[in-house]
Amino acid sequence: MSDKFDVIVIGAGPGGYVAAIKAAQLGLKTACVEKWVDGKGAAVLGGTCLNVGCIPSKALLESTHKFHDAQHNNKVHGISADNVTMDVKAMVARKDKIVGNLTQGVAGLFKANGVTTLQGTGKLLANKQVEVTAADGTVSVYAAENVILASGSLPVNIPPAPLTEGLILDNEGALNINETPETLGVIGAGVIGLEMGSVWSRLGTKVTVLEAMDSFLAAADKDVAKEGAKLLKKQGLDIKLSSMVTGTEIVDGKVKVFYKDAAGDQEIIVDKLIVAVGRRPQTQGLLADDSGVKLDERGFIEVDIQCKTAAAGIYAVGDSVRGPMLAHKASEEGVMVAEIIAGHHAQINYDVIPSIIYTHPELAWVGKTEQELKADGVKIKVGKFPFAASGRAMASNETDGFVKIIADEETDRILGVHMVGALASELITQGAIAMEFCSTTEDLQLMCFAHPTVSEAVHEAALAVDGMAIHMANRKKR
Repeated sequence: MSDKFDVIVIGAGPGGYVAAIKAAQLGLKTACVEKWVDGKGAAVLGGTCLNVGCIPSKALLESTHKFHDAQHNNKVHGISADNVTMDVKAMVARKDKIVGNLTQGVAGLFKANGVTTLQGTGKLLANKQVEVTAADGTVSVYAAENVILASGSLPVNIPPAPLTEGLILDNEGALNINETPETLGVIGAGVIGLEMGSVWSRLGTKVTVLEAMDSFLAAADKDVAKEGAKLLKKQGLDIKLSSMVTGTEIVDGKVKVFYKDAAGDQEIIVDKLIVAVGRRPQTQGLLADDSGVKLDERGFIEVDIQCKTAAAGIYAVGDSVRGPMLAHKASEEGVMVAEIIAGHHAQINYDVIPSIIYTHPELAWVGKTEQELKADGVKIKVGKFPFAASGRAMASNETDGFVKIIADEETDRILGVHMVGALASELITQGAIAMEFCSTTEDLQLMCFAHPTVSEAVHEAALAVDGMAIHMANRKKR
């Protein structure tokens, strides 16, 4: 038996590394187990989000957005540039540099806060013991007063489209394409599929998105989904709904994709195919049979509202437990659990967790959709304000989209905020803050928003809930 810790965290993703840092800040002797290593055998911190997810995808999205603007949108500002080109290898290298800087930053934070890194694959044993198997097969066992499971998730692979080096790719492979393909297929019209499709569509690739469901972004408010679909199709993404992939075949270095839609059997040939049909919890091999922790039928770790498992002193956070698979949700759960272990009161309001798709324009929402509230029988009132009526949005040439606010008809309390727009990822937190403090639309109506800003669209949408928007026609009089 090796050293004993107050807290051992298994997994150094956004849930695990944040939990470890917070626990150490609270004075707890903390270790974090991570199996991911670089080419030199050193531990790589940050998990999927930082290494092959949120951060690198946003780097590529930002680079391609600037390229697309230079090609198509800057002339309206009086800026002309002929023969604009994209060095894809340089773009990918920039992405890798950003990832490297951030992973090194997490390592620096571990060192500054006194978190011990245990390199290897972690497994929870009985009695809060953690087995760590190093890359060379060496096994060490550590004891802890508390263990936090933050093992994350893995991409779902499907039998009709087995991963094939350089041709059929998961999200990690999609981030490392180093030359622009003429054609690209994407299975799944979710967050990853739409973002990766957007990256390559901006560079001139013909992108076909195959979505098995008959509705686009079923989890989003219908107004957001409808507007998002319209704008993405306008940008060139060919989104085919009710299209179930049934098989793939490699032919002359390309991928032939077979699928069924309402018209019957179909096929397309693409240079590369991205499989983006969702993610599953990474819990296989994580738990000994006598660990005391329970999994549900889908492999998720069973926890209560405070992320406590069935075993005393064992917690689980992030993608391996119930709720949305979002990095910010995982991080906040990590903080909550560290606070609870330290004897403090902590909780998360799971009704106020924003969701964002970083296409352009961005799609973002927090709280309930109009459809959910109507299905629940809640009497609501709705206000919408288009960015086309915003002076700042006009000045920025970013007038696509809108802000939509939904409130309880009787209490005026804000129940949901939904938006499509160039800065939706930043604006949505205004909605989350309002909801966290149980604000009413009147609270937002009475606030003074800076002018000119795109944030004024939030103000106007709140006014529109009562038909009192200033910069929009057809308002009602009090």
